[in-house]
Amino acid sequence: MRRRVRYGALAALLALSGLVILALVRRQTGTEGFLVGLGLAVLPVPLLTAAFRWLDRVDPGPWRNMVFAFAWGACAAALIAIVANSFATRWIATATADPSGADTLGATVIAPVVEESAKAAAVLLIFLFRRRDFTGIVDGVVIAGVTATGFAFTENILYLGTAFGTDQLTGGQGIASATLATFVVRVIMSPFAHPLFTVLTGIGFGMAAALTGDRGPTGQQRQLRRYLLPPAGLLLAMGMHALWNGSSSFGRFGFFAVYVAFMVPAFGLLTWLVIWSRQRELRTVREELPGYAAAGWLTPAEPFALGSLRARRLARDYAGRHLGTSGARAVAEYEAYATSLAFLRRRGRLGRAGADFVAREQALLHEMWRRREVAQPALDHAARMTAPPVRVAAPPWPVYGVYGQSQRYPHTPPAGQPHPFPGPAAPVTGPTAAPQGPAAPPAAPGPQGPAGPYGPWHGHDPRAPHQP
Repeated sequence: MRRRVRYGALAALLALSGLVILALVRRQTGTEGFLVGLGLAVLPVPLLTAAFRWLDRVDPGPWRNMVFAFAWGACAAALIAIVANSFATRWIATATADPSGADTLGATVIAPVVEESAKAAAVLLIFLFRRRDFTGIVDGVVIAGVTATGFAFTENILYLGTAFGTDQLTGGQGIASATLATFVVRVIMSPFAHPLFTVLTGIGFGMAAALTGDRGPTGQQRQLRRYLLPPAGLLLAMGMHALWNGSSSFGRFGFFAVYVAFMVPAFGLLTWLVIWSRQRELRTVREELPGYAAAGWLTPAEPFALGSLRARRLARDYAGRHLGTSGARAVAEYEAYATSLAFLRRRGRLGRAGADFVAREQALLHEMWRRREVAQPALDHAARMTAPPVRVAAPPWPVYGVYGQSQRYPHTPPAGQPHPFPGPAAPVTGPTAAPQGPAAPPAAPGPQGPAGPYGPWHGHDPRAPHQP
């Protein structure tokens, strides 16, 4: 109940912020300018959000986090920035002897601090309240980038709409010089500017998330770094934002100099860092899951297949061809749970897991087990297609479709054999038979029960039905 109240209050806050920012932008640009700005500003949004979602393919976060991040950037952060920047600029103009420099000072000093702080609030909220979805650098980059994409969307409506109004006042017809110049600079040349700034904040939070849970002398140093990294990332974001805003005051070619000398290299470096982090995540999957295969939870080829983006895609396609959308979705969910399991096991091995480690591990294993008869044959097929040296026995019968539909499944499995792709009428409710792969390990002495890949299973037999 409390969670629903919190979500409802947050949704109401974002909706109210959206209505207020809509009214403010429309008042400043006019209805026609607002519509033109909206039509042009929306163009880079699908490309940027798709790029961040692509970066998050290894361990995709929930859609609700991305929706919240975008809404916060477009509504709450934009409203905070417009109100605070306007107030600060007017105050500077009245408090200084040279009011002409108020706009420059506001753009290079006030705006970076206000805007980056407002965008960082979304990253902080997800870091604090959706902690399980925030595990490393990639998560920080994705959340920060989507937040900044929403912020840039609203800001571009304002700038493009204002430029259109200027063209109309000067006698231009349609989209004239000011609108075109603004569109080229903000939408074509630098759609990644705001995401690039805020991603630095996200990296700080992501590195802090990776250090969570350490103890001891070395752990205390890591904890100190954990608290210092997010502010350090925020300060870097403010500094790069200030440099970008101040480039127009560096002379005739100052903007292009900053763009070529700083923005493009920084964009390339951060892109490399994120891709490297994603490859590291895949390596974690390949290194942590073999223990579960040895215990009988996974087939021998699954750790390799789950640690390869190409094999994952082939597995989803394979299940989709035979089962349709539901089969592909089941495989995608299996891949997501397996990835979360690998990350959880790594944190446990490094001493960074919480007190609920065992419960979370068993919950993830249970969710994977419920989907194993759909996902494991598909992943084994993908492993054979992508890594011929890995010897995986093919299913003893050809798979053509959903079991029970004779027109699509002309071959029936041998007597007593379960079908590898059960249809919706035969849901898997829990382990009923031994999984494919090595035999289960012998029981450990004492009340702990059979041993798992890294220790006792605390009374939970991987071959017994899951007890929630």
